[in-house]
Amino acid sequence: MNTHRRTILGTSLAVLAGASLALAAPLSASAHVLASASSSAAGSYTVVTISVPHGLEEESTSIVTIEIPEIIAAVTPTVNPNWTITKTLDGERVAEIVYTAIGAGLPTDQRDTFELSLQLPEGEPGDVVEFRTTQTSPTGATVVWEGDDVPSVVLTADGVNAEEVAAISAPMAETDTLGRVLGGAGLLLGAIALAVSVITRRTALASAGSNSPTSTSGDSK
Repeated sequence: MNTHRRTILGTSLAVLAGASLALAAPLSASAHVLASASSSAAGSYTVVTISVPHGLEEESTSIVTIEIPEIIAAVTPTVNPNWTITKTLDGERVAEIVYTAIGAGLPTDQRDTFELSLQLPEGEPGDVVEFRTTQTSPTGATVVWEGDDVPSVVLTADGVNAEEVAAISAPMAETDTLGRVLGGAGLLLGAIALAVSVITRRTALASAGSNSPTSTSGDSK
């Protein structure tokens, strides 16, 4: 293989590697912190579970801070043997529940759950109660779960079971994940096709150039 062909192949492999990383990135980011509730009926007493599915990038998570909406009058955190618990007050209201790791914290390949006992606010079915959550590493790096990614509970009418809501939401979440996978796979296949096309074209051009006759001139007598 000549230098020209090696250069083409190296460039193409770099394109493929970049496409693979682009595919992997959205998949790794798709594991969100989620909230679930034993009862989602408006005004009901419930236990909200905040599920943290992994550590923080390449580091462990040493602090998990859960913000309590102002509309929640009181909250009681459940003991987690791996974490200490502190409450941040805003006047007499609990504004935050802060879990601090006792040991090394939550590794990147493990999950943990944090339970809060509280009364959901009165409201209309479909109203959303958000629990903005922050993961903090031992070095101070943070990831804030807010906006479209905020852990939340959707209020339902009295008598509608939280598991029924979860059953409806689960296929939607699976569809979203599948869409990301298929979209990323499409990008990767497109990059592969482009790389193969470039290799084929440039190899053909290089081969045609090397096979062209070379004209020579000599002295005529």
